Amino acid sequence: MKDKILTFVTIGIIALMGNWIGYNVSPTEALPGMMIIVAVTILGFFLAKIIPIKLPIVIWVSMLALLITTPIFPGNESIIKVTEQVNFMALATPILAYAGLSFGKDLKEFKKLGWRIVVISLVVYTGTFLLSSLVAEIGFRLTGKFH
Repeated sequence: MKDKILTFVTIGIIALMGNWIGYNVSPTEALPGMMIIVAVTILGFFLAKIIPIKLPIVIWVSMLALLITTPIFPGNESIIKVTEQVNFMALATPILAYAGLSFGKDLKEFKKLGWRIVVISLVVYTGTFLLSSLVAEIGFRLTGKFH
């Protein structure tokens, strides 16, 4: 449990640095938003452990994040304002790096699956990437954020 919390905090710190280097947002400006993001992640992790409904942690974190940013939640506007200082890509980079490192520990099991799993993985990853890119493109164009 401590290791998970330490991992979430470490990813938050790395994301703050990435946000600063890549997007010119000083860590002091982004720190309140990052603290909220890390706190929601930790709380979602705890919810997944204590609530008897077995759902992936990402669903608990997402539902909690949605709840605190909806108009019915007191202070939602200030939460949105401070978390906007954290660029999504600054968050995604250390998370994907962590996922890649955690994959490395399962390399022996992966080898047992044979070459077919490599083909299947490449097709799945490519399809996921292309569909995600298409959805993002449509979303950006509809909101006018991407010309």
